[in-house]
Amino acid sequence: MTETKATIRLRRILLLTAAPVFGLLAAPASAQTATGDPGAILLETVVVEADEAANANTGSDAGSQTGAAAPPTGTIGTAPAPYAGGLVATGVRLGALGNKPFIDTPFSVSSFTNELIRDQQAQTLGEVVLNDASVRNDASAFSERDSFLIRGFSVTNLDTAFDGLFYVSNPRRSYLEGIEQVEIFKGPTALLSGGVGRVGGTINLVPKRAGDEPLTRLTTTYTSESVVWPHLDFGRRYGPNEEFGIRINGSYRKGDTELDRNAIEVGVGTLGLDYRGERARATLDVIYSNQDLTAPVSLFNEAAPGFDIPDAPNGRTNTANSFEFNNSEHVGVATRFEYDIFDNTTIYAAGGIGDYKEDFLSSSYRIENARGDATNFFAIQPQRIEGKTGEVGARSTFETFGIGHEVTIQATQALNELYRGGFPRRSFPSYRTNIYNPVPFAGTIDLRNYPFASERPLFGDLLSSSLAISDTLSVFDDRLQLTFGGRYQNIRSRSLDPTPGPTQGDVTFFDDQNKITPAFAALFQVTEAFSVYGNYIEALTEGPVASFRAVNAGQIFPPSVNEQIEVGAKYDLGTFAVTASLFEIEQPSPFTDPVTNVFSVSGRQVNRGIELTAFGEVFDSLRLLGGVTFLNAELDKTAGGLFDGNDVPGIADTQANIYAEYDMDWLLDGFSVNARAIYTGSVFYDQANLQKVDDWTRIDAGLEYAFVGPFEKEVVVRGNVENVFDENYYASAARGFLATGAPRTYTVSTAIEF
Repeated sequence: MTETKATIRLRRILLLTAAPVFGLLAAPASAQTATGDPGAILLETVVVEADEAANANTGSDAGSQTGAAAPPTGTIGTAPAPYAGGLVATGVRLGALGNKPFIDTPFSVSSFTNELIRDQQAQTLGEVVLNDASVRNDASAFSERDSFLIRGFSVTNLDTAFDGLFYVSNPRRSYLEGIEQVEIFKGPTALLSGGVGRVGGTINLVPKRAGDEPLTRLTTTYTSESVVWPHLDFGRRYGPNEEFGIRINGSYRKGDTELDRNAIEVGVGTLGLDYRGERARATLDVIYSNQDLTAPVSLFNEAAPGFDIPDAPNGRTNTANSFEFNNSEHVGVATRFEYDIFDNTTIYAAGGIGDYKEDFLSSSYRIENARGDATNFFAIQPQRIEGKTGEVGARSTFETFGIGHEVTIQATQALNELYRGGFPRRSFPSYRTNIYNPVPFAGTIDLRNYPFASERPLFGDLLSSSLAISDTLSVFDDRLQLTFGGRYQNIRSRSLDPTPGPTQGDVTFFDDQNKITPAFAALFQVTEAFSVYGNYIEALTEGPVASFRAVNAGQIFPPSVNEQIEVGAKYDLGTFAVTASLFEIEQPSPFTDPVTNVFSVSGRQVNRGIELTAFGEVFDSLRLLGGVTFLNAELDKTAGGLFDGNDVPGIADTQANIYAEYDMDWLLDGFSVNARAIYTGSVFYDQANLQKVDDWTRIDAGLEYAFVGPFEKEVVVRGNVENVFDENYYASAARGFLATGAPRTYTVSTAIEF
């Protein structure tokens, strides 16, 4: 009898659940059961499968990992297996603290699996993070980038880590062909990640690795209006003990989108190599993507003060002209090595580089009245972003006087360089349009002698160096865990004059700050399934940069110290889990004044919130993932106290998600349906809280049919509809910018394994 997808999922869950029991009760191969039934002598085989599943790094995608198992102090090859239902992982990587099960983590974390990515047919990081109620997109789906709000704070894709390393992933948009898991750590991350991430949280991309079973999968996808997207996923292991692994992903998509005049052409390629020996483990990843957009939507759309924000236009309406473009290319390389010098001690080193080039001519608008009349502005700003990062460290576990210790030490350094400007500023004409009935530009734009990104001079850079030390103490049979640590941080930021001439390269801004940022966390296991925790963590984070539309465009602001206090609880029912957390975070507040168009850090932002999440398998055929976040984001210490106590612009007081998958094997074996609802409350657009943006609800739906095809391999047919009711909404109104949501979009695909 062949196995349906639902049967495969159930078998996998049973193996994962049974692993600890079988590991303890394992008997010699010659052992017999009480009945002496030969068919029951399967214990040794089951132990092997369960152990492999417990150490899986590829979830349900390609089987479990092979090679020598890493000790608790290692991280390579020990990424958490999927939780019951397969939508989220059982744990997350905590940077310097290593891999931790979610139930033993004294922080709020999420980790979405490749199975969820495939079931929802997500193409970019921005589509996956919407499964977390504490995260919202801060850019339009038809712009050139992903940008996020985590716990009400801005987090750009520049801050996204790849395999724990910053400045390696694409700083504008992360594609998911080579990604196994998407991890979200909520709150400041100085102790854990080296202080490069934002205060709201940090996103980490876990690359795919080769699994036990050979994998060759071709997925062909069609997305309306006419985007075709083939994707090949190949994985194999080699060597006497299959210690060498290779995972290759490649895709190409091209066509017109649902947005008027908008077209995309995207190529993605990833290579993941890994080695797992008895004591040494290593990985090497190469990632590549290029993205060519025609008539892209701008992130920097604004509204003048003094009138009610008009309703969002139809998601298909595009104010950009057909001759506008955004073309980019990104290459990243990351490597990681670790060695067990003792059974309880691992040393490691990692490094990576990223190179991103972007050429564009695009426009953005400023809404002038409640009728939607607007002024359109052109911008030409080729740029290049280069990043380099490295880390070395050690983890060791030992016991003194009955107290367990897990000691970590880590040194990191990361450099981010921005190349832009260096050519005479061109004066493009602005023109009148309307956000509901766009008017095309009647003139011409001279692009002769276009200043390509590869030719730009250094405009600014940021160098972050740090040293972290921590100790997690465990007492009462590890039921109480106390983490004490701190990180010495130094952030040096500067900007340089890019103008051709004798002053080019002169430093126009320089700031060098250092600070020891402490972190304390406590976790108590009330029962094996119920944990309560609390933490206090600080971060010295880089200052914001004024957007190109501001009169002080490009101005770099000094780093700032941010603080978080959080308490929470986690309850694991075995196949279903719930978590809750209460937090308070403080950060200086950046904003572009709609009257003066000056970007500044004006006052302080204080966010207090409650997060409730749930995930897992309610019963054999129903899988759920959802949550709700209540936020009270207030302005404080504003100039003259003018806006003290007002709501922070762009931050909703309520955000909620619910996603469900239901197997309908009673109707058709291997058939399932899914649906997702996303709600975001109304927000204020301005600091004075006089202009309001409406709340919105988006419904997505899909279906899936899995069956055994040629070569006795699985074939999966999927169909999804995003924004079923074609809701018109502003996906974001943060930082003084308005981003429209995507219209109803259809996606169908067939995945065939060979």
